[in-house]
Amino acid sequence: MTKENSIKIFENRQVRSVWESEQEKWYISIVDVVSVLTESPNPNNYWKVLKSRLKKEGNQSVTNCNQLKMQSSDGKFYKTDAADVEQLFRLIQSIPSPKAEPFKMWLAEIARERLEEIDDPELGIERMLEYYHRKGYSQNWINQRLKSIEVRKELTDEWEARGVKKGQEFASLTDIITAGWSGMTTRQYKQFKGLKTESLRDNMTNLELALNTLAEATTTELSKEHKPQTLSATRNIAASGGKIVGNTRKEIEAKMGKSIISPINAKKLKHNELP
Repeated sequence: MTKENSIKIFENRQVRSVWESEQEKWYISIVDVVSVLTESPNPNNYWKVLKSRLKKEGNQSVTNCNQLKMQSSDGKFYKTDAADVEQLFRLIQSIPSPKAEPFKMWLAEIARERLEEIDDPELGIERMLEYYHRKGYSQNWINQRLKSIEVRKELTDEWEARGVKKGQEFASLTDIITAGWSGMTTRQYKQFKGLKTESLRDNMTNLELALNTLAEATTTELSKEHKPQTLSATRNIAASGGKIVGNTRKEIEAKMGKSIISPINAKKLKHNELP
């Protein structure tokens, strides 16, 4: 499950958000929304009391929120109650505020941008390019990252066609591929790079990203050729795709005399501190 952490601005106030790529929706910090609407000195306590009241009223559609890790003012990441746009529209109805209507319009704009990208994928690509440029990535890296997104989409489309379910099954298969070519699961790889909730792909070097993309493309072609009918068979194909590229990695490393798997993350990538 890939996530993009973001800070959105409403009337010069920061609102933390996370993009869930598999569900294709934004999740927004409820405490930040409460802070904007109420200007309470203690929005955490305000939300705690409101959440308790809504639960007693049986308003499960609002209180059944996700807990996602978001960066706090101290720079650390903590689990934070987060809601999608639809849940927030319901929540706002329970918070008396003169900012309620302007905030609803702001939320609608967030939803509209996503709908525009679905209707015209080029808009999504343009926004993505702007995002990576703003973050300071090189043009070569950005081009490769866009290609990796295209390849990943082909793979997940193939998995869906084979009856694989989004979420845990996607994550499990991704782990198999990653371990096959890199020798580490996704979690281990992120720990090696000193990452928490950040995207692993956004923190790969050009060569790591190229091999990861090749492993996913290889897995897609193997799946199309063998047409697995069960999740177990799909797992075997994922392992084969990862292993093939893992052998390629070892051959390259033997010629280079060093490991391709690098602890370098996006901070160093953006400052051109590649080895």
